[in-house]
Amino acid sequence: MAMNSASHDVAERVEKRWAIVVVAIVTVLVAMTIFTGLHWAMMPPSRVETVRPETLHVSGEFVESNLGSAVEPDGSVTVRIVAQQYSFTPQCLLVPAGTPITFRATSSDVVHGFLITNTNINSMLEPGYIATFKTTFDKPGEHLMPCHEFCGVGHQGMWAHVKVVDKADFMQMAAGLPATSRRLSCVK
Repeated sequence: MAMNSASHDVAERVEKRWAIVVVAIVTVLVAMTIFTGLHWAMMPPSRVETVRPETLHVSGEFVESNLGSAVEPDGSVTVRIVAQQYSFTPQCLLVPAGTPITFRATSSDVVHGFLITNTNINSMLEPGYIATFKTTFDKPGEHLMPCHEFCGVGHQGMWAHVKVVDKADFMQMAAGLPATSRRLSCVK
């Protein structure tokens, strides 16, 4: 009888320990869920800006004369680009090295992929939404920019280029533009 009572006590202690471990795990998971929910509520996902794909080229931020690289008053650069079957506009982006760059991109027709090789930029461009991402290129060079989401029969030919140039050269080119056209892109 004494042996049975000792076994029962050991089993009860082991069960209590496992119950404590399970309650701790559940508590951590609930805390993570609450933290994630509150964090997303304070910092919504980047794709909350919308645009009308039917009128992209007619009015607003993504008219053709507004596409390409533009120097902002704070010295940073904003690049606007539109994807459509089966090309990017502009086809070649000119950006400075060592400068904060904000890419703002959208699609005018179907879902496209936006990837700049050898960087951390990789996103989907969805019609009706503006994708915004920031980066800084460390040194001059050239990067390919393929569409990596199947967008139709001409998908394999949908490529663009990003040409990173010296910051001083870029700023000199930007300063040489007429006041009516402050957008830069390169010719490939």
